[in-house]
Amino acid sequence: MLETYKNQFKLLIFRYFIIATLLTSCSSVKKTLNSKIGNDKLQNSFHGLVVIDANSSKEIYNLNGDKYFTPASNTKIVTFYTGLNLLPKHIPALKYLVANDTVFVEGTGDPSLLHPYFMDSTAINWLKNQRTIALYTKNHDEQRYGPGWAWEDYDTYFSPEKSAMPLYGNVTTISNNGDLEVSPDYFENQTVVKDTTIKRIEFKNQFFIAPMEQDTLEVPYMTSDSLTKQLLEIATEKEVFLTQHFPKGEKQMLYGMETDSIYKRMLLKSDNFLAEQLLLTASGMISDTLSTKRAIDYILDNQLKDLEHRPRWVDGSGLSRYNLFTPRSFVQILQKLYNQIPEERLFALFPMWGPNNTVEHWEDPTTEPFLFAKSGSVGNNYNLSGYVKTKSGKLLIFSFMNNHFRLPSKEIRKTMYETLKSLYENY
Repeated sequence: MLETYKNQFKLLIFRYFIIATLLTSCSSVKKTLNSKIGNDKLQNSFHGLVVIDANSSKEIYNLNGDKYFTPASNTKIVTFYTGLNLLPKHIPALKYLVANDTVFVEGTGDPSLLHPYFMDSTAINWLKNQRTIALYTKNHDEQRYGPGWAWEDYDTYFSPEKSAMPLYGNVTTISNNGDLEVSPDYFENQTVVKDTTIKRIEFKNQFFIAPMEQDTLEVPYMTSDSLTKQLLEIATEKEVFLTQHFPKGEKQMLYGMETDSIYKRMLLKSDNFLAEQLLLTASGMISDTLSTKRAIDYILDNQLKDLEHRPRWVDGSGLSRYNLFTPRSFVQILQKLYNQIPEERLFALFPMWGPNNTVEHWEDPTTEPFLFAKSGSVGNNYNLSGYVKTKSGKLLIFSFMNNHFRLPSKEIRKTMYETLKSLYENY
């Protein structure tokens, strides 16, 4: 009996030691983080940081975790989560129904069709084998831009229009290294070499490239039903008819490339077009009408109904300043992602982040890669949310949000990196 009491006493002492060690460690980490965040570079701005243990969900640090921030491209994390929950392994490329000798088709929002990077031609090759093609374009209720987007960005690469059947990424690719090259070549006669700062006339598909421009430009074109029809006809070498109705009956689905490839590109390059179109495509899995708002409402009311702070979420990319999320919400969503998909796949899709920005290859030679995170920036705001693999082998989930600063963003990024590196080294 005495031996039993001794063993129980030893066990209590051991447990007390472990708890005391953990409390001391947490206290030390909080002290370190407070010191880093108290840096002068973060003064006169608004910042929040939440850190939890990925396996226990234990909260390690919380500063302004319940306050709303402008998330910028951190919004793409939620778009990624939506795609994982609504989209199949291969992207829906076309919906179709065959009636007599005619195949009626409608777009799904799939962004990969003839995209400058993916160059997927699954739907084009399939359409080439059809006899008569009728294109239905009224299966969406979208404006060409999202709410709150900046009007002056109409000719910038990061602001293509949204559409039900995007082609070529809804951009014209232009280069002028010796000879003028334009893709799709449909726009070649509408492209002029001219010394000007604008790349397109605002309400017309008239494009410009400066004589000394060395880079390849991606300039959004104005979409329209008639233009989609013409571009499809050129690509398929078949006549396409625009139709005002879609026959009744069960629609079939044609699938394209793997969605993981699109997610990876969206997250790594922070591609606004891919994010917006993925959200539209996801909406097509729950409705016959493509709608960003329907996809957002559905995911908030279902898979994300348990978020502590319901966000204001209006687009897929984060271009809009109407979006509002808390650091705590991002940590909860990242926890769901970690619980839902294997770690190997998750970190194959999530970009690495270094002191300079999102990277394909780790840039700090003094450490192993330890930050897998999505950044988000828009004027005077910089946010980062993701995962820290600590030196001790633990995995932490964090959201570090910074709004309304006046310093160069590189100073903010440097402070953030030093703060997160202290977590890597000390937890």
